Amino acid sequence: MKYYLIAGEASGDLHGSNLMKSILKEDPEAEFRFWGGDLMQAVGGNMVKHYRDLAFMGFVEVLFNLFTILKNIKLCKSDILEYKPDVIVFIDYPGFNLRIAEWAKEKGFRTHYYISPQIWAWKEGRIKTIMKCIDMMYVILPFEKPFYEDKHEFPVQFVGHPLIDAIADHKQIMPEDFKAKHKLDDRPIIAILPGSRKQEIRKMLEVMLTVVDDFPDYQFIIAGAPSQDASFYTPFIKKQGVHLVMNQTYDLLSLSNAALVTSGTATLETALFKVPEVVCYKGNYISYQIAKRIIHLKYISLVNLIMDKQVVTELIQGEFNTKRLKEELAIILDDYKRATLFLEYYDLEKTLGGRGANDKTARFIVESIT
Repeated sequence: MKYYLIAGEASGDLHGSNLMKSILKEDPEAEFRFWGGDLMQAVGGNMVKHYRDLAFMGFVEVLFNLFTILKNIKLCKSDILEYKPDVIVFIDYPGFNLRIAEWAKEKGFRTHYYISPQIWAWKEGRIKTIMKCIDMMYVILPFEKPFYEDKHEFPVQFVGHPLIDAIADHKQIMPEDFKAKHKLDDRPIIAILPGSRKQEIRKMLEVMLTVVDDFPDYQFIIAGAPSQDASFYTPFIKKQGVHLVMNQTYDLLSLSNAALVTSGTATLETALFKVPEVVCYKGNYISYQIAKRIIHLKYISLVNLIMDKQVVTELIQGEFNTKRLKEELAIILDDYKRATLFLEYYDLEKTLGGRGANDKTARFIVESIT
């Protein structure tokens, strides 16, 4: 069977690659064509576009890149028509994917959606499009199933969270090997995860690094995103005791004592590695002001949203500054606070369900087209 997958971000590339592996277990002759990244490419098939060419965040940024986005939509439609897949699998990335899904359904293609758009946070009106053009939705957060089925009477499959599998399958690196490879000393590690897009990295990293001198007993390591070149980070690394590690975020988290993390999927990954964290976010001023008026959530981090309480501290916009960052980092380095967080993280993992999200989703997809 022929599968066409569309992922527009680093997290989508991770989940897409693991879903492809699971599909191959069910359908060894599967053929893939996709929009994604290096991880999906490593599984096999043909990549149409890399997600680094698709990632525009914020209202203003999308407006400035509208021509490019429309050009990509046109390319995607023509490519699907030429490939004639047995099923299209959309992976999050709703602004782009829902436009393609509407068109694809009209053309008679099977449409499956893995990892629901966060319509429970904003743009709930998108439920009408989803109900009209998506054959099956696979949700990964426990509160999404009642949102769809009880509130909107649209049946979905709750498959659990794929990050549990991704992290459970991660092969633990030996600390001495990691430190030798990256020329680190024996001080405990504080990880810095500034995001994956250039514009968010620029906003986040400079502030995150202002606290380095206040914690001389620790070494700070930046997790370089696979979508960026190492040279992009060089201007930010001016202080002694700051290192850069490219494409080894899971290895880094597995050895870290604490982390400063830009809001996004990384906040959940950090929690599942049981690393105490401070969640940070600062966006374009205009985009933030717009978002604040249309997004009505108590929290921005997945950890707090899933647990429906403040488990990790969130420093947003004006609160994201050197003084507050220093205070909150000192708190999560305290042994008592760390022990409390570990217990909360274990509860979080139980709430997310067990392993097998990718395998369950692959089974549903393959069975629906064979």
